[in-house]
This record gives sequence, C-alpha cells and structure tokens, in this order.
Amino acid sequence: MASSNIGSVINGNVPGEKEAAFNNFYSEVKEIEKRDSVLTPKQQIDRLLRPGSTYFNLNPFEVLQVDPDVTLEDAKKKYRRLSILVHPDKNQDDPERAQQAFEIVNKAWKTLENDDTRKKCLDVIEEARGRTDLMIEEKRKRLKKEGKGSAVEEDDPAKYKHAVYVMTMKLFADMERKRRDLEIRDAEERKRKREAEIEEEEAAKLDKEWQKNFEESRQNRVDSWKAFQAGGTSGKPAKTKKFKGGFKPPKHKAETR
Repeated sequence: MASSNIGSVINGNVPGEKEAAFNNFYSEVKEIEKRDSVLTPKQQIDRLLRPGSTYFNLNPFEVLQVDPDVTLEDAKKKYRRLSILVHPDKNQDDPERAQQAFEIVNKAWKTLENDDTRKKCLDVIEEARGRTDLMIEEKRKRLKKEGKGSAVEEDDPAKYKHAVYVMTMKLFADMERKRRDLEIRDAEERKRKREAEIEEEEAAKLDKEWQKNFEESRQNRVDSWKAFQAGGTSGKPAKTKKFKGGFKPPKHKAETR
C-alpha cells in the first residue's frame, strides 16, 4: 500500500488525489515507524540519539512516545518497555550508545513521575496548542482578506498535530535556553561573590598581620620613647659629658728669637 501511495504522490495524475495520497502515505509511514520503534532496540537508540536529539529529548512525552493525555500508569508501562529495549545489557554490540539512550529514557520518566515537572511539561504543550490555534486563526484572516477563502492546511488533523508538535519543540527549546542562561548568570554571580569573599579574607588577613606586627613592636617603641625622654625633657638632645682624666695636648707658645 505504501508503494502505491508513493507513486500517487509522485505522479499526481488525478486532481485532488495528490494531497490525499500524501496524507495516506504519511500516516502509513508514521505507523511503520511507531511499530518498528517499539520492537527494534537499534531504531530506538538511533531515534534517541539522532541529530537534534538534545532538543527533541527535552519533551518527555516525545522520548517515551506517548500522548500528553496518557495516564501515568500507561506512561510507566511504556517507560519499562523502552528501558528494557535500550538497556546496555541488551545491546552489548553498542553499549555506550545504549547507555546514553537508557539514561535519556530514565530522565524522561523521572520528569513525568514528578507531579511538578509533569505539570510544567503539560503547561508547555497547552501553550503550544494555544499558540498554534492563534497562528491558524491569523492565517485564516489573512486568506479571507486576500480573497482566498478560509481553509488552511492545518484543518487536516494530522497537519494540525504536526503544527502543535513543532510549536511544542520550540517552546521546550526556549525554556531550556532560558534555564541555561539563568544557570550561567547564577554561576557568574556566585563567582563574583566568591571573588569578593576572597578579597575580604585577604584584607582581613593583612589587617591581622599588621595588628600582630604592631603589638610585637610595641615594646621597642616604648623603649625608644623612654630613651628619648632620658635625654631631657626640653626636646633637645642631651649634651655629651666631658671625659675626665684624658690626655690634654700642651698649649701653644709663641716662638722667641
């Protein structure tokens, strides 16, 4: 069936059938991917580590491949199946990538298991739906103004779901970027505080050393002051005492002729 749909999509000989054929083909492909992703450990690992997975995996519902409206018990069952599929012990031919995938699955479940973090994720998805609806409404108004009717491609449930999916990924990416920016600012603030603390510690250390040296030299200053006072209270240096009993040179007499 998929092969015949591919031919219809390429040829598009009958008006109106091209888009319908594409939609059918897209649906069949998604069903195949869904089936294989559940049954094939390698495909699960490849999916979880595909290019751009850093942002795809921000959405725990996307990681576990469950709808946001799924019950927590059903999400837990899916988590268990996936964790077994990608477990390193089950993928010994590629243990490193399997370990990465296993950690991603565990993180997604922990996010959904916690009431607060699950609610945040559901709020993101709800906001994505609201923004998508607003975007569709604006698109309808623009088409009407241009005289092109009010039909939009998002009227197709599959395309509407895809539009919500794209918007959801953007919102999760924005949330992650804000989280990282906040983390960077917090780290910089902690660094500035630590540098200020180090400066204060160094200043306190220098002050303590100065006080210590000041106290140690106090006695020397006292002794010097006492010696200074012993020389007289006038502020003038004390006169040197004359030496008694020393050698005195003879007085000079004028020469007589």
